[in-house]
Amino acid sequence: MRYALIGCGRISPNHIAAAKSNNLDFVGICDTDDKMLYDKAVKFDLKDVPQYHDYRQMLDRERPELVAIATESGSHAAIALDCIAASCNLIIEKPIALSLADADAIIEASRKKGVKVCVSHQNRFNKSVQKIREALEKNRFGRMFYGAAHVRWCRDWAYYSRAKWRGTWAQDGGALMNQCIHNIDLLRWMMGDGVDEVVGMTDRLNHPYIEAEDFGVALIKFKNGAYGVVEGTTDLYPKNLEETLYLFGEKGTVKAGGQSVNRIEEWRFSDALDIPGEVAAQFAEDPPNVYGYGHRPLYADMVEAVGAGREPYVDAWAGRRALELVLAIYKSAAQGQAVKLPLGGCATVDFAGRFG
Repeated sequence: MRYALIGCGRISPNHIAAAKSNNLDFVGICDTDDKMLYDKAVKFDLKDVPQYHDYRQMLDRERPELVAIATESGSHAAIALDCIAASCNLIIEKPIALSLADADAIIEASRKKGVKVCVSHQNRFNKSVQKIREALEKNRFGRMFYGAAHVRWCRDWAYYSRAKWRGTWAQDGGALMNQCIHNIDLLRWMMGDGVDEVVGMTDRLNHPYIEAEDFGVALIKFKNGAYGVVEGTTDLYPKNLEETLYLFGEKGTVKAGGQSVNRIEEWRFSDALDIPGEVAAQFAEDPPNVYGYGHRPLYADMVEAVGAGREPYVDAWAGRRALELVLAIYKSAAQGQAVKLPLGGCATVDFAGRFG
């Protein structure tokens, strides 16, 4: 399958490794930064792959079948729509877009063009997460009571200063949209997707040089009567602490933790079908960073989805739902009241000036 990558920044090595492991045929890599292009070409032995500064030119000349978009978040939608117009299937780094209108435009355009769109919520492919999902689908939890997603990370001035788009409302959003959206996606997915209302609070406690929040909390009421709790921050000292996901049901309690919910730390079910220690050992991963190992199976699934004509495991609607929940938290925090879902039109730029 002819493959091209747009964006050679922080997350691009994961995409390149995943594409190589799935034997994709690199026909182009693109970035506006010469240094980033050169670094990735040398590091990953892509020196013979055509390099571009203009992705439109690359699409026109190389005609890729599958394109990964790993640029700043605020550019995802415009690039995606151009790729879809060129009949490319897509893997879009999270978030799918920064507005619901843009997410809807991607979904509608892909439907009309007959191409597949996958959003890179790769933690769904963690061994631990897959085991938890299996238990959920087998109804081992019974009635779900509530779940909790915590992201307690550190992002300092050096991180934000390396890319000026980070922490801006037009191109990124804050801690919830950038660092926490993976776990927010897992929480909504596990608790049943349907959300009734959200109450949120956000603040900028320790990063005066960014526009958006570095701390957020929310209470979520799902349509099935269960609740969700979100806590996310980039204020931790002196380094990342954890990303955890808790699920509590009438017959089961689970905690996934580690760098990126890649370990099962609690496994308690009334049916006693398995031994907790064995489950924890069998489904543990130790990735070198918070991105985990999920990109490779996500790519494998996308390649299979394109070939089989089915929807990918993490489709555009999944990306939209995660985006909607973050935007709902932002809106509730800004208005100081509960917000009902589904949201109408909403975008990160609606909250420009929120923290002065």
